[in-house]
Amino acid sequence: MSLFNLALILCGVLLNAAAQLWLKAGTNALGTLSFSRETVVPTAFRVAFEPHILAGLSFYVVSVGVWIVALSKVQVSIAYPMLSVGYVVNAIAAWYLFGEIISAQKIVGIAVIIVGVCLVAKS
Repeated sequence: MSLFNLALILCGVLLNAAAQLWLKAGTNALGTLSFSRETVVPTAFRVAFEPHILAGLSFYVVSVGVWIVALSKVQVSIAYPMLSVGYVVNAIAAWYLFGEIISAQKIVGIAVIIVGVCLVAKS
């Protein structure tokens, strides 16, 4: 895989990870959501117009565009496993941004993901 194609894939992965982080920031701003017959419409409007949620959805749109270009250049059996890097990025970012805990078990899982992605990238 060329360096450009790897950068393209990683750009798509990072945009997707950023989308998740923006969505989480949006849910933090909104608080716990509950849907019932009486609240479904007002809750849907609150979610639809929450700025962090809108940012997250925008990042998703851009990431899909980048991902389509990447898939036009790289085999899906190589590109798709690279999405796992997003788990690593999000675990670290969630710890830093939201104070989420990274347990020893998560660290081991992250290490396994990194090894797996390296093996797939070299295949």
